[in-house]
Amino acid sequence: MSFLWKTFIGKIIVTFLISMVPIIELRGALPIATEKLLDLDWWVALPVAIIGNIVPVPFIIIFIKKIFAWMSKQKGFLAKVVTKMEEKAFSKKDTIEKYGPWGLWLFVAIPLPGTGAWTGALIAAMMGISLKKSFPAIATGVITAGVVVAFVSYGAAALLF
Repeated sequence: MSFLWKTFIGKIIVTFLISMVPIIELRGALPIATEKLLDLDWWVALPVAIIGNIVPVPFIIIFIKKIFAWMSKQKGFLAKVVTKMEEKAFSKKDTIEKYGPWGLWLFVAIPLPGTGAWTGALIAAMMGISLKKSFPAIATGVITAGVVVAFVSYGAAALLF
């Protein structure tokens, strides 16, 4: 498995996979991709992390309600997880309804804990926003967050020169 940390393709795969992980997402993948850890240039890491972060979005929007329905039928931990996730999604409902796609974009674009593509897709699914309407807002939010995180992770000089 050391090829994942030592080869160029392996480093791209690691960055891609980390950006797909809930909670960590692109916000964790880009700092890991920097020269201090994986040594990927920003112009390689940024598109890889963006694509990796966007890949799960359609699947979440399409399938999460069915997955949650199954999880809710299970007693204990899984049912509690569903309840917590649904509460989080509905807590953002007013903002998303008020601003529409811009609200969803803004929610995903701000690189703070608890925001991101996974949560944005969850909110869209719980609110019944179609994939056609929600995907562009979430994808552009991921791109915006990616630029912000790359700017912080790699520094302004690296991105501008």
